[in-house]
Amino acid sequence: MQGNGHIYFAAPPLPYYLESGMTEYAAGDQHPNRNNLGIFDLILVESGCLYIGEEGTSWALTSGQTLLLLPDKHHYPVQQSTGHTRFYWIHFQTIGEWMQSDQEGFHMDQNAHYERFLTSPYLLHLHKSWTLPYPEQAYRLMNKLNAAATERQSRAFWTQQQTFEELLRLMDIRQNDAFAGPVIALAEQVESYIKNHYRSEITSTTLTDAFNFHYNYITRCMKQVYGVTPGEYLMKYRLEQAKLLLLQTEWPVAEIAVQVGFENIPYFSACFSRHIGVSPTKFRKQYTI
Repeated sequence: MQGNGHIYFAAPPLPYYLESGMTEYAAGDQHPNRNNLGIFDLILVESGCLYIGEEGTSWALTSGQTLLLLPDKHHYPVQQSTGHTRFYWIHFQTIGEWMQSDQEGFHMDQNAHYERFLTSPYLLHLHKSWTLPYPEQAYRLMNKLNAAATERQSRAFWTQQQTFEELLRLMDIRQNDAFAGPVIALAEQVESYIKNHYRSEITSTTLTDAFNFHYNYITRCMKQVYGVTPGEYLMKYRLEQAKLLLLQTEWPVAEIAVQVGFENIPYFSACFSRHIGVSPTKFRKQYTI
């Protein structure tokens, strides 16, 4: 039985490295039986076959395949190793929100994340189990992580954290265009378009012409990946830029409204007040000495 769901991490903050190692099994050896470890356990097989299960789902992992075991689940051996097996493992944790889902493009509450971390989330997207397209790069990073454990702490800490983040980027589906699904690909293209054209008028017709997809499909993709429609994303991005200009410049509110794509000044003030909770003028005064 094989399982291949998706694990999403809202960042920042990124998951952080705890420890890593390499394990070798001879014929007859098997993985330990563990429950509720409280940490994530990422496994990467280099050679042989590792038989392992989690909560009723089992895997026979071979060379270049990964499995992400979850902190609140039971994982256990499915059968003994039939020959020499070599695999790497990393324990890590996160203080940010994470979620397992069978749905590609799962989204989280962006407002709650912003309130906690003062920035919109990026969803790091890992497969529950995956065959790496370039396993040799991952092996190199794993060996670098393990070698750093013998260095002094002041050097090892930065080497391991940076190397772990490089490994996460290698495994992030959103960084691999060939493996990201069409829904994610289109949503990210629309997001980029909005960020580059937010000062101009953007309508359903504009997006339909730019991407050659019906606006309803574009909306479904944006909702699935980001949890908002294109219009809602545009409004949120324009207001974020307006907040920056209110803090970083002395420009009049009317000038800022035009700069971020609003032609109607009263409408800008009304939108800002509704979404931010105070008027543009009051927002600026909050941070003025």
